[in-house]
Amino acid sequence: MIISVTLNAAIDRTVAVPNFRQGHRHRSVESRTVPGGKGINVARALGLLGRPVIATGLAGGANGQRVIEQLGEESILTDFIRISEETRINFAVIDPTSGEQTEINERGPTVRGDELDNFISRLDYLAGGARLCVLAGSLPPGVDVDFYARLVTTLRGRGISVLLDAEGDAMSAGMRAGPHMITPNQLEAEELVGHEFEAGDELFEVLSELIELGPAEAAITLPNGCVAVVGEGPERRTLEVTIDPLEPISTVGSGDAFVAGYVAASYDGWSPERCLSYGSCLRG
Repeated sequence: MIISVTLNAAIDRTVAVPNFRQGHRHRSVESRTVPGGKGINVARALGLLGRPVIATGLAGGANGQRVIEQLGEESILTDFIRISEETRINFAVIDPTSGEQTEINERGPTVRGDELDNFISRLDYLAGGARLCVLAGSLPPGVDVDFYARLVTTLRGRGISVLLDAEGDAMSAGMRAGPHMITPNQLEAEELVGHEFEAGDELFEVLSELIELGPAEAAITLPNGCVAVVGEGPERRTLEVTIDPLEPISTVGSGDAFVAGYVAASYDGWSPERCLSYGSCLRG
């Protein structure tokens, strides 16, 4: 089993509005409402790939119930901890004439300490039947930045391989707990190491810097593939994966697709090269 964790789940509503202009009245030509959050996106992709996955996290109110029900309609197993406050709604406007997307994301609910403790207990229970876990997305407001680190430590103690995909202080703290893999894009990697860098040889120098921050392995995703450092000790090596460039329709969710592909291949026991290639192909 693969566990996919979303602590700040959402209802994602997207509308298509041609010739969108701020401050004007418009009519949408299309709309879509789905459960959202990075971990949920990863779980959905893993389900489509035919891998056994359970989506867990925090869900509250009518919005949270809607998240759970819609995931069930998609045949995705769920085991969310119910919280007292309402799950957030994220809103996006896509202009099909220009390809531009405007997003408005709510911060999310405040989560009580006992609700977080209940989630940790639930995750520890689920870990008994799992081999891999994805921790992805933002933390709800007010949750300590060390919370991902706490989860990584718990899962490592159960022998679970952890992929961490977050950002900011929560990501930095979680990395120090030693997840197995991280998968930032170039901008996210620049934030983690504290400086900008160019493609080419600098990518491999930055990978070394990322490993020094705590994870066992790291991959930096790029528009045409990824670069990664894998293995430990004398088995450690760097890899570069390239794919044929495609005309982008939208980059939204591409990182989640990479994570799902990489995790699906890892679950099947594929080599690091094949795992990274599979993730890159799905991302492209």
